[in-house]
Amino acid sequence: MTQRVRVAALIALTAAGLVLGTAVAGPAGATVRGGGSPAFLSAAELPPHPTSSWTAGKVTDGVPDELRLCLDAALPGDDSRYREYRTDLDTSARQLTMVLADEATAKGRTARLNEDLRSCATRIERSDPETDAVLKDYGTLPVEEGAHVYGLHTTTSWGADDIHLFSVGRDGRTVTVVEWGQLGDFADAPVTAFKKTTTTAVNKLY
Repeated sequence: MTQRVRVAALIALTAAGLVLGTAVAGPAGATVRGGGSPAFLSAAELPPHPTSSWTAGKVTDGVPDELRLCLDAALPGDDSRYREYRTDLDTSARQLTMVLADEATAKGRTARLNEDLRSCATRIERSDPETDAVLKDYGTLPVEEGAHVYGLHTTTSWGADDIHLFSVGRDGRTVTVVEWGQLGDFADAPVTAFKKTTTTAVNKLY
């Protein structure tokens, strides 16, 4: 399945009601401690691909459609920013960052994001009987206010087989979500490298 088809499938799942709710927006154009906006991962900081280099897109306002699969109800709208990363093959990644009004709000948003990730596989199967989904919890990382890493494997009755890694991290009132995905299953997921990427992402928030 091509990346374009996989994206269309994710959007279709969301439109079918996989995730529901109205997001609470954070302050538009917010800056973080020390001034400026949170820094994003560079292409070189993504998990290495065995046969292709990464290319980083521009930082864009809003939310990428791929993250709406599991997190739509917990994500803001145009008051967040994201960056997409691609290889020459089927592997891609995204980082989304949001600056909340204060640390208490950021802590609550982080908890909601983790909650939605933990329930994502169940919601996928409930909304689409043709899809099987399995979530793995890869635990927490000791970086700033902490980060949590998950894996999600989905298979469909028509043969699609995808593996995604997600992480949620926080530094002060800034929260980031990193997602990596490609064709395959848990055996194909670069968990150790993704944990390093997540640590780097959280450390770059300030």
